[in-house]
Amino acid sequence: MTYDYDLFVIGAGSGGLAASKRAASYGAKVAIAEQDLVGGTCVIRGCIPKKLMVYSSHFPALFHDAAGYGWKVGEAELDWEYFITAIDKEVRRLSHLHISYLEKAGVELISSHATLVDAHTVEVDGRKVTADKILIAVGGRPIKPDLPGMEYGITSNEMFHLKEKPKHIAVIGAGYIGTEFACIMRGLGCEVTQIIRKELILKGFDEDIRTNIQEGMTNHGIKIIRNTVVESVEKVPEGLKLTLSGDNAEPVIADVFLVATGRIPNVDGLGLENAGVELVPSAIEGPGYSTMNAIAVNEYSQTSQENIFAVGDVTDRINLTPVAIGEGRAFADSEFGNNRRVFSHEDVATAVFSTPEAATVGLTEAEARQKLGDDGVTVYRARFRPLFHSLTGAEERTMMKLVVDANTDKVLGAHMVGENSAEIIQGVAIAVKMGATKKDFDATVGIHPTAAEEFVTMR
Repeated sequence: MTYDYDLFVIGAGSGGLAASKRAASYGAKVAIAEQDLVGGTCVIRGCIPKKLMVYSSHFPALFHDAAGYGWKVGEAELDWEYFITAIDKEVRRLSHLHISYLEKAGVELISSHATLVDAHTVEVDGRKVTADKILIAVGGRPIKPDLPGMEYGITSNEMFHLKEKPKHIAVIGAGYIGTEFACIMRGLGCEVTQIIRKELILKGFDEDIRTNIQEGMTNHGIKIIRNTVVESVEKVPEGLKLTLSGDNAEPVIADVFLVATGRIPNVDGLGLENAGVELVPSAIEGPGYSTMNAIAVNEYSQTSQENIFAVGDVTDRINLTPVAIGEGRAFADSEFGNNRRVFSHEDVATAVFSTPEAATVGLTEAEARQKLGDDGVTVYRARFRPLFHSLTGAEERTMMKLVVDANTDKVLGAHMVGENSAEIIQGVAIAVKMGATKKDFDATVGIHPTAAEEFVTMR
């Protein structure tokens, strides 16, 4: 049978862009449909604009720290409108850049919503087109719990378009999105209250990362209300009133309320049922939280329909931009490049751009002990004041940690909290991925004076 396209991609985010360009490079006729700006969550309302906000949030501390080195810095003031406009301008520049990359690759961009009609047919831009293979790469979206007054809350999507800088922002959610925005807004001069349902933030991360970030956030003036849930939200003359229950039930009043309680795969409206694409349910715990569905895939990102594939957050495997890119390229290599391969989801490094920053790769201490037993794990840990702050007087601490197999000496995990964690762990991740041992780390000469050298001098 003859098809209009060899590959039709739904969603021009990180995974879809990577897959479409790679497939086109092998000579495939490719089209990609996107109803929003090209670039996906990462470029438009995620990694890039968030990191720009992180950079901005660090300047006040740098101005303050400069005094310890003899610099006299005058009064500083943030022009919020200029700041937000500049970020939006950069986002749109990057989006147009990705469009140019598609053009150079020979990929046809269709600016429209796409819906599956059957296993080989897609309805897009008011017409029906056919494809030999279809790739779904529509990502995820923020979700709010079903609680009274949630309509007054904003999500991470709207954080980049606030007309004014909040005086007081309340954040619910203990994940990396809520934690990062709590730190960003505090750095930009807002009063910040973060409400979490458990004792610690960042469930799933190593315990030392969780405790050290939370301690640092508290030291920076963020009020973290633990073991507490939001029951309802209402408008009052002073702003938004959050009624709470749990260990700390005193209401919180803020002028902006950020709901950062999770993201779900963006499966609605795709017509998956028309093509026989199966979903896998995954429960989100807690009152007011619903059940989410992700597209079920095998190790080759193939769905229950053999010619339809899915990559990225819509599959809810590891929801990171580089992972979506890696999955997309592995799919294209396998299906169009005569190089059948599986993308590895093991030892994927990641970072939390909080203040203090953190990064991690490999197993947490708890995961390693569960796998090998307490006697099978050796932990090396260091906690110190960075040299930079020896003159600033700031009570900042860096934590570095290696989790090692006691029997083989293999480094199973590396974790860090402190300035430049992401940059440092990126290099360490290569060693962990290659199976380096603690002796290999010990044999490596450190660069002095740096924080990174602690990873090769820990005893």
